[in-house]
Amino acid sequence: MSEQRKRLLEQLEEKFKATGQDLDTHLNGLLHANHITYWDYIQTDALLNLQIQRTQYPDEMVFIMYHQVNELIFKMMLWEIEQVSANNNLTVDFFAEKLYRISRYVDMLSSSFTVMGDGMSPEQYQKFRNTLTPASGFQSAQYRKIEFASTELINLIDNRYRSSIDRDTPYSHAFEHLYWQAAGKDYSTGKKNALLSNFEAKYRDELIQFMKDNNQTNLWTCYKSLNDEKKKDVKLLNAMRHYDHTMNVKWVMAHYNAASKYLTQDDGTVEEATGGSDWRKYMLPKYQRRIFFPELWSDQELKNWGIDNLEDYKKLD
Repeated sequence: MSEQRKRLLEQLEEKFKATGQDLDTHLNGLLHANHITYWDYIQTDALLNLQIQRTQYPDEMVFIMYHQVNELIFKMMLWEIEQVSANNNLTVDFFAEKLYRISRYVDMLSSSFTVMGDGMSPEQYQKFRNTLTPASGFQSAQYRKIEFASTELINLIDNRYRSSIDRDTPYSHAFEHLYWQAAGKDYSTGKKNALLSNFEAKYRDELIQFMKDNNQTNLWTCYKSLNDEKKKDVKLLNAMRHYDHTMNVKWVMAHYNAASKYLTQDDGTVEEATGGSDWRKYMLPKYQRRIFFPELWSDQELKNWGIDNLEDYKKLD
């Protein structure tokens, strides 16, 4: 027996002994275990059977798979954010690396809108879209969690109500004044449409708990907990600005432009989204004023947020 194999067996024995287990039992189990395969590890069969159309139109399959890919990428983003929020010895290099990973995921989301924008027949979409009512991509709970995990709650409150919200405000009250409530709520009556009511029936309690859990561990709070020297690190600042701009302007505008193509008729008539929201005002960054890291932008950049798509956005030197 080689010295390397002896060392490996010794290390394995120490590993299992530390948890009160017997190495020989595990080695015996290996004699009967099947080899891992790609399809078992990735669960390919299960994954490829998750696409169920409601109509016979082929492009509905594109629509379904595209949104499922989005949800997988959202999960990757939340996974990376959690690595930052759970790190008790946060360094600039680690923080910046994770943010750039997250931004690459969002860059992929932004560029991928051509999958729908150029890869779906408008005629087919108009036929199968009504079978989706009142469902909407708005109802992605993971996307809402990304927002809560990225910034302080006040930055997600509808701009009209921010002056009345503070840290002493109950989470349930703040929830009712989040910017995305405007997509399905009549503020004069408090009545909510099916889009919002269905979403809250399933996720409201879970999201409020997530809000509480991330109140002191979101990315913006993590950044503000750093010392002054680390806060000035250009690499970290550029990573944060890139993520903020990509998530809240670039990706949103890509979504908006794709929606415009499919929901605007030749005569200029604009249709409602499947969930019934006024998607133009809900989606446009200049109306949302959703900015994860507001103090990292100049007054001019904040003033033009979403209006000119920040074409003059530059990295800091």
